[in-house]
Amino acid sequence: MAHIPDGVLSTPVLLAGAVVSAAGVAFGLRRLDPVRVPRVAVLSAVLFIASLVHLPAGPASVHLLLNGLAGIVLGSAAFPAMLVALLLQAVLFGFGGVVVLGVNTMDMAVPALAAGMVFRLAWTGGDPRRAAVLGAVAGGGAVLLTAVMVGGVLAASGREFATAARVVVLTHLPVMAVEAVFTAAAVALLARVKPEMLTSGAARPA
Repeated sequence: MAHIPDGVLSTPVLLAGAVVSAAGVAFGLRRLDPVRVPRVAVLSAVLFIASLVHLPAGPASVHLLLNGLAGIVLGSAAFPAMLVALLLQAVLFGFGGVVVLGVNTMDMAVPALAAGMVFRLAWTGGDPRRAAVLGAVAGGGAVLLTAVMVGGVLAASGREFATAARVVVLTHLPVMAVEAVFTAAAVALLARVKPEMLTSGAARPA
């Protein structure tokens, strides 16, 4: 339930999410080098497709997020990439909603930024195996933080959502493990063949 539907959250939570996401998207676009726009478009498409890969989780299912990988590769541009992907998912498949788009974007993009920052602080080039370990931490950690944030906004909207908040965190534990492995493999490959993609996420426009 990383995609919260419309009609669930309280107005203050919706407004807070909209403000954070608007600021994040503006910041990401301001720092986006035009040369990197195709990369952002490709990652946004990957994030969109990832929502179609579902994993069983008890009576329901969850899907891949890949926000950790997006944060590593895109940096602050993860915000606009997430916004586009989530908007298309809401409009085309009914995942989440339009009114709650700001909160859903915040819940996905803030962990992406955190994952990217941690990765770049700890890895400045070199050993692909170290990059893989850091990628696993970033990928799994981003999913966990997303689940915690989703649970937090649900709990902030009413006590009746407290149980749902706990379920969200628990059901995303297997996703965290899968994404840790996937992100580790992807980052290790990039570290070998195109390491500049792992350090250019924070680049400013020329």
